[in-house]
Amino acid sequence: MAAKRELGDWIDERQEQFTDVSDQIWERPEVAMAESFACDLQAQTMEADGFRITRNVGDQPTAFSAEWGEGSPIIGFLGEYDALPGLSQKSQATKDPVVAEAPGHGCGHNLLGTAAMASAMAIKAWLKETGQSGTVRYYGCPAEETITGKVYMARSGAYDDLDAAITWHPWGTTTVSLGSSLAVDNLRFRFHGKTAHAAAQPEQGRSALDAVELMNNGVNYLREHVIEKARIHYVITNGGGAPNVVPDEAEVWYFVRAPERDQVEEITARVRKIAEGATLMTETSYEEDFQAGAYNVLPNRALAELALGLMRELGPLEFTEEEQQFAQTIIDGFPAGTREASMRSMEQPLSMLAKPLHTEIVSPLDEGKVGAGSTDVGDVSWITPTVQVHSTCWPIGIPGHSWGITATGAMSIGHKGMIHAAKAMAITAAELYTNPDELAKAQAEFKERTTDRPYKTPIPEGVMPPAPQKPRA
Repeated sequence: MAAKRELGDWIDERQEQFTDVSDQIWERPEVAMAESFACDLQAQTMEADGFRITRNVGDQPTAFSAEWGEGSPIIGFLGEYDALPGLSQKSQATKDPVVAEAPGHGCGHNLLGTAAMASAMAIKAWLKETGQSGTVRYYGCPAEETITGKVYMARSGAYDDLDAAITWHPWGTTTVSLGSSLAVDNLRFRFHGKTAHAAAQPEQGRSALDAVELMNNGVNYLREHVIEKARIHYVITNGGGAPNVVPDEAEVWYFVRAPERDQVEEITARVRKIAEGATLMTETSYEEDFQAGAYNVLPNRALAELALGLMRELGPLEFTEEEQQFAQTIIDGFPAGTREASMRSMEQPLSMLAKPLHTEIVSPLDEGKVGAGSTDVGDVSWITPTVQVHSTCWPIGIPGHSWGITATGAMSIGHKGMIHAAKAMAITAAELYTNPDELAKAQAEFKERTTDRPYKTPIPEGVMPPAPQKPRA
């Protein structure tokens, strides 16, 4: 396939530019909704390359889209660039934060967004060179870690005219995804009471913290009466100011998850009733701050099989002995048995742990499974046929959202995985542009699965995107 060689060569020739963009984002980690540097860097890079830039997509200052070309098909690449609180880590194989408690790219989103951007730029160059008709679009998506950015972009109609969407995620293996994820509601409950001296006049107070704790107790009893695969978890984000003052303000932040969107909505309705009950018991009031809700991922077999076949044509990743040793040192920084436990929990063969870095391209390991996490890629997958590929960027089996992932994000291991993913996504897109039958197959599958279940935004009317997440340092 000529396009495969042309696109791969084009990306290789500009590898230094893309690794520089990725490393700059790694060095300036920004948490959800605060990704100003990453957003500006990518938007300016693509504008300089001739893309038409649209800012503030979905009423989000750190969301943008970049478009080039005209007509159909319209293929979109999904990028992310938010970091995680508390995962600062130097680019070295032993645990050592750059700044204690500061954010870090413990999920590889510096690589994720940059590879998707590189794919879009490669396709733009290929469309221009070949005269192939079509439009390429890149989406700079904020706040994936809080399951937010793409949901508000979807509500604005950003994906409605796409013929297909392509994305990826850094991983411990190189493959495609055929599994789903948990749908989720992300919401806060803010209780209001009345202050009083906690020792001298406690009867004068109405404790917002009591309401939070009673709500949490009620939700914990609810766990016995929800479906087995549901998950409800929370943190108390405000518990008051001092123990000798009855708190008049307190807040709890919940994630409610289940395999299907309607299941989440049913559980959330019960959680809301528990909040109301807590106010009755404490003579307080509350307000709900709905942050976001997201769908489960709807995999597309036609796109996944196409992408996997093209990835196999690209060939496996190759890592040096020094890179394997770097990865082994990271593994040694976790308790013994960590990797084995991770593989068992994901029902993956322990034989894949033979080397620290997994190199081979494998068949989907998640087919028919519902992963334990959530992603706002799910919403896009219910609007247009969507495929997600994976590429090895860190030692297989180490925990997600950990310092060990941050450690590989700005060195050769992460860079190799990023470039491999960029090539895989670009050649998949090229096949969709040049082979209408492949695109039609994906769209027919999508239509069959969604005809009776059309996408409806999970965001209540009038709700606006949340404020930037506050880092711990």
